[in-house]
Amino acid sequence: MANILNNHDLSHNNTMALSCTARHAMILDDIDTLGDDIATAIAFAKRHDLPLFVLSYGSNVILPSVLNALVLLPKIQGIEILQEDDERITLQVACGENWHDFIKTCLDKGYFGLENLALIPGLVGACPVQNIGAYGVQVSDFITKVIAYDLTDGQKYEFDNTACKFDYRHSFFKDNAGRYLISHVVFTLHKTPKTLTNYGDLASLAQELANKNGRDTPHPIDVFHAVIDIRNSKLPNPAVLANCGSFFQNPIIPMSQFTALKERFADLPSYPVNDDIIKIPAGWLIDKAGLKGKGVAPILTHDKQALVLTNHAPHTATQDDIRTAQDFIVNAVQDKFGVTLVREPVWVD
Repeated sequence: MANILNNHDLSHNNTMALSCTARHAMILDDIDTLGDDIATAIAFAKRHDLPLFVLSYGSNVILPSVLNALVLLPKIQGIEILQEDDERITLQVACGENWHDFIKTCLDKGYFGLENLALIPGLVGACPVQNIGAYGVQVSDFITKVIAYDLTDGQKYEFDNTACKFDYRHSFFKDNAGRYLISHVVFTLHKTPKTLTNYGDLASLAQELANKNGRDTPHPIDVFHAVIDIRNSKLPNPAVLANCGSFFQNPIIPMSQFTALKERFADLPSYPVNDDIIKIPAGWLIDKAGLKGKGVAPILTHDKQALVLTNHAPHTATQDDIRTAQDFIVNAVQDKFGVTLVREPVWVD
């Protein structure tokens, strides 16, 4: 059975390295006792009039200085094959598995589909919440089912893909933040190599790697290594420079607004969504607003990728510092382009 820890330091449990202390915390690392541990946590929280808060890898959250809650830290491991044929394989993956390591394991075994999402920091259990995505792929494209415990009654429930209500960087679980602890995610992956490389820099680098390996067209392993190379060239390693990855969502705007912006900014990149709306890169907007490498100290945009906010005072900077820098950037972009940036990481009150 898991123990309840008091005044637990979370400054090392969030990749933004914000100063944060949890009043109470519980590490969940045993699947055999998970149901009982959750029941214990629910009873403790009710007895002490505390909310329950689930913290995974901490790569997509902005934490307060004091988290007056019982924080659940899921660390359960395990990958199980549920179904397999010549074309597909279905895997049930425990919430505590490292996301990038899981993708590498899949590629090593010949399971394809997730390679565009390589090097996104985090654990498997968190990936459905934000519906993580990169280079034209969203994790919801491959999720068959999510298994989660309802923290209001302690019961275990299964959600198929439709019930998860996936949308761009969104899901049912994000709408119900704090209510569910995801214990497992079920993925159905291809066993025949299929690649999606319709992003310019990814397409060219994946083709270059394919050529070096004697292939006419990129294999998923080429895409995997291309994504790693691109992310390493643009994004800081949180272990070296604290950050939580992309801080703002790429805006999706009406085609009429895009047309007007394109007349003013001929080099504005875009990614069509449908005939009526189009996606534009938030990083480009921030960069063109003159804010690459700038912000409000100690929170600055990264000098190689303006979409990333970095913390130059790890373990001492606070949520208030993030708010100040965030508002400064949002206002600057709004003033220049008339586009409102929306924060991607979860803000914890």
